[in-house]
Amino acid sequence: MKLTQKQKLFADYYISSGNGTESAIKAGYSKKTACEMGHENLRKPHIVEYIKERNDKLESERVADMQEVRELWSKILRNQVEGVEMKDILKASEYIAKTNGAFLDKVEHKGDLGLNITIDYGDDDE
Repeated sequence: MKLTQKQKLFADYYISSGNGTESAIKAGYSKKTACEMGHENLRKPHIVEYIKERNDKLESERVADMQEVRELWSKILRNQVEGVEMKDILKASEYIAKTNGAFLDKVEHKGDLGLNITIDYGDDDE
């Protein structure tokens, strides 16, 4: 279901304020019914879904993903960021190497673990 212009305005104001009554007034609902309209709008699935989608999009725009982080490390490594010191370049190279598996530690265990492994082939007839 598509949102009306008023519902969209309400949802957008609600995303920034978190206040249903205030958002309803700003969206153009009557001050007398703003509280009820705010409550009612927040119970409509298509409005709630719009608010959720917008919040998810805003959140994803605020939080860097691993691709962005690795690109930043690469810029630092290549000295493409102003004010970069050698320690920053070395740290960026370390992070890049670690995320590419360059420093995997091999652990070797010697000794009896006390395990008994039984394999059942399912051929009990023989």
